[in-house]
Amino acid sequence: MADPSTYRPAPGSIPTEPGVYKFRDVHRRVIYVGKAKSLRSRLTSYFADLTSLHPRTRQMVTTAASVEWTVVSTEVEALQLEYNWIKEFDPRFNVRYRDDKSYPMLAVTMAEEYPRLFVYRGPRRKGVRYFGPYAHAWAIRETLDLLTRVFPARTCSNGVFKRHRQIDRPCLLGYIDKCAAPCIGRVSAEEHRVIVEDFCDFLAGRTDRMINNLQSQMEKASTALDFERAARLRDDIGALRRALERQSVVLGDGTDADLVAMDGDDLEVSVQVFHVRGGRVLGQRGWIVEKSGDDDMADQVGQFLTQFYGEQVEQAASVSVEDGHASADPVPREVLVQALPPNVGEVREWLSGLRGSNVDLRIPQRGDKKALMETVARNASGALAQHKLKRAGDLTTRSAALTEIQDTLGLDTAPLRIECIDISHVQGTDVVASLVVFEDGLPRKSDYRHYAIREAAGDGHSDDVASIAEVTRRRFLRHRADLAESSPVPPPPPLADVSGGDLAPEAAIDPKTGRPRKFAYPPNLFVVDGGAPQVHAAAAVLDELNITDVAVVGLAKRLEEVWVPGDDDPVIFPRTSEALFLLQRVRDEAHRFAISFHRSKRSKRMTASALDGVPGLGSTRRSALVAHFGSVANLRQATIEQIAEVPGIGQMTAKAVQEALVEHNQDTEKTGPSS
Repeated sequence: MADPSTYRPAPGSIPTEPGVYKFRDVHRRVIYVGKAKSLRSRLTSYFADLTSLHPRTRQMVTTAASVEWTVVSTEVEALQLEYNWIKEFDPRFNVRYRDDKSYPMLAVTMAEEYPRLFVYRGPRRKGVRYFGPYAHAWAIRETLDLLTRVFPARTCSNGVFKRHRQIDRPCLLGYIDKCAAPCIGRVSAEEHRVIVEDFCDFLAGRTDRMINNLQSQMEKASTALDFERAARLRDDIGALRRALERQSVVLGDGTDADLVAMDGDDLEVSVQVFHVRGGRVLGQRGWIVEKSGDDDMADQVGQFLTQFYGEQVEQAASVSVEDGHASADPVPREVLVQALPPNVGEVREWLSGLRGSNVDLRIPQRGDKKALMETVARNASGALAQHKLKRAGDLTTRSAALTEIQDTLGLDTAPLRIECIDISHVQGTDVVASLVVFEDGLPRKSDYRHYAIREAAGDGHSDDVASIAEVTRRRFLRHRADLAESSPVPPPPPLADVSGGDLAPEAAIDPKTGRPRKFAYPPNLFVVDGGAPQVHAAAAVLDELNITDVAVVGLAKRLEEVWVPGDDDPVIFPRTSEALFLLQRVRDEAHRFAISFHRSKRSKRMTASALDGVPGLGSTRRSALVAHFGSVANLRQATIEQIAEVPGIGQMTAKAVQEALVEHNQDTEKTGPSS
């Protein structure tokens, strides 16, 4: 545990201007980023008596080894710089308002010739319009089921769409008139796009015009004695009204607003956000995060608004729709909160800059908005209570597991960063490896890595021991190279940085990109999938590289034994041990990650071998064939005429492709698949 007094800046050297500061650990990793109206006042508070600090703050200052800062001219600039640094460095001790789950959205692929409606989770993509997020996927499916009666747009995947286009028959939805069946030409691409655009207009809130239009059509059909059409339009109007009932009006004046409420204790904070557009609640999100220090609700509100709307604006900018449709503004006209942040003027100015017009940031005092805020607050309190009931032991269990690993294996510290490697192959072919990273007992997927093994045996048998040695060497040579780029003697901690850069060379920062290197610091525990031979191979590489601060163990699958270098007998953890469960989870994740990479690599090789040697078929045409049919299996089922429809493929080449696939299939059936 470091002593904060060893890196405390000299008295009077800290400026009194506003700015942003960074704490770094011994590996020069940024572990905390903060902003301050007065840098001197804020930083001095971190070097007070340790017993008076919040436990998380105390852990941060004792983990840090240096502090530095950047002076800015205004607090608005400090807000933006703090957000950028938190996003870039992902400091361990900063609260990150990431969703504890992936919220489903209704996605519309406007960039496709025949746009598709579907439930989607994950990062936003270009050319796709999104509606939501929704609390539950079933809510989207029920809404789709109602609305496709009125807007019969396609909801099938691209593979299903191509298959029905080939067989020239619609799917069940096409037969029951819940899809306009563009796959068989029942409507043209332009007519189908009009249907999709009407669907998007309805979800965007332009509902009255659409219902009035249908009402007028129904009356005209009734006057013309076309009672069948009138009855169908009547049912369509009913379906639209039932869909609207699911989004009840909560604010009668057509308000566009986000309502943010928080509830917490000394350890965790629950955040709930209701998105109100056109007076209706269109989405809801929730977070449970660990409390970072002694900040009160006002400070937490300011931190949340900075992170949340900064990311929302970035996402909106990165997925600008290419077909001319403007995406919804990520910052609404009103942001309603329970407590105003201390620098409310600067936050309001920053939000207005993101939106491009004035944003009203305030506490609702009366009427419907205050009543809705109370509802949001009750949701935050309920979410925190459910989280405590559901995960009462999670934080304690992870901490206990790491402590048990430390005590059982005799480590100097708890293994806060664990890395694990696994090898995957089929009879010595397509040998690959994976490396997964767990920090604080949780997977850190941004640091996962794949390796293609260079020294795989060519006799049909893979040498797992040599493969593990190669991956270990490559991983820690990368670490050594990063350290070599820094000064061999650690420089004294910089006192001030008024230029926006760092004054000292840093092993953890790439000087070319200015971004943190993923592997510039070693793990506390390095796990290999295997027994004594695999562990000894990895340990020998570390000895060769003179790396002494990384513990190595192996986890054998058969009896779940933990092997330590130099020991003739394995370490046996109790079957009910949380430490063993954590090690198993790390090993299984490495195995899953290696298998997925191996399958993709083998699939590419098999695709190439199946079409290898076909006269007149180069890599470009081969890729065009697979892209057109989706897979080699689909291509194998196609006729010569269907293959010849692919641009650049003639009748002779199509016949040669079919013959090659038939011959390859017969060879596979004779030899049998490898395992």
